[in-house]
Amino acid sequence: MNSNNPGTSPPCHVAIIMDGNGRWARNRGKPRVFGHRRGVETVREAIRCCSEYGISHLTLFAFSSENWRRPEKEVSLLMELFISTLENEIHRMHENGVRLQVIGDVSRFNSRLRKAILNAQALTANNQQLVLSIAANYGGRWDIVNSAKHLASEVKVGNIDVSDIDEAAFSSCLSTASLPDPDLFIRTGGEYRVSNFLLWQLAYTEMYFTDVFWPDFNEAEFKKALDAFNSRQRRFGLTGDQLTVS
Repeated sequence: MNSNNPGTSPPCHVAIIMDGNGRWARNRGKPRVFGHRRGVETVREAIRCCSEYGISHLTLFAFSSENWRRPEKEVSLLMELFISTLENEIHRMHENGVRLQVIGDVSRFNSRLRKAILNAQALTANNQQLVLSIAANYGGRWDIVNSAKHLASEVKVGNIDVSDIDEAAFSSCLSTASLPDPDLFIRTGGEYRVSNFLLWQLAYTEMYFTDVFWPDFNEAEFKKALDAFNSRQRRFGLTGDQLTVS
C-alpha cells in the first residue's frame, strides 16, 4: 500500500473516468464514435502504464447507468465497440497477465455482449499482473442500494443481526468487494465531478482532474497524475504532525 507521506510509491488502485471522447472527435470534425474508438487505444496505453509503474488495480468507467439516455444510435455503437474490443483485446490482456472483471448490472446488455464478458472473465480469472475492472451499466447509487438490499435480506432471514452491519460488512456487498478502495481518482475532459462513480469507495481517494481529453491522455499525462499523487500527504483523518512523528 502507499505510504501516508509524499514519496515515489505508486498507488495500488487507480480509478479513471475516461471523459472527452466525443468532444475530441467533434474538434476534428468526426462523429463521436470516432473518439470512442480512439479512446480504446488510450485504454491499452493506460494498461501498459499500470504494469510499468507497478499499479496492481485499474478501474475504468466505461458506461454509466445514466448513459442509456444518450442517442440510441450512439448507445448501439458503444455496445458494438464494447463487444469488438473484448473479442479483439482479451487475448492480448491474457498474455500480459491482466485479469478482467466487469462491475455493474450486465443484465441489460444483449446476450452476445454478456457472453463476451463471461468468456473474457473466465479466460483471465487466474491472472495476477493487473486487475482491470470495467464499470459498465454502473452507478455508485445503484451499488450502494444493492449492498443495502443484500444486508437487509440477510437480516430478514436471520443470517445476521442489525448490529453486525458495519462499514466492512457494507463494503463486502458492493460490486468492488474484491478490490481495495482507489488511492487515485483521475477524470479527464475538464469536468470536476465524480458523476455517480464509486461513491462509497472514493471516501479517502486523492482526486486529480485534467482538461486533457481521454484520447490524448498518454503516458506523459498519466505520469503527471502519478506525480501529483506522490506530492500529497494522505492523512486519513489524522494531522500532518501526527504522521511526521517517528
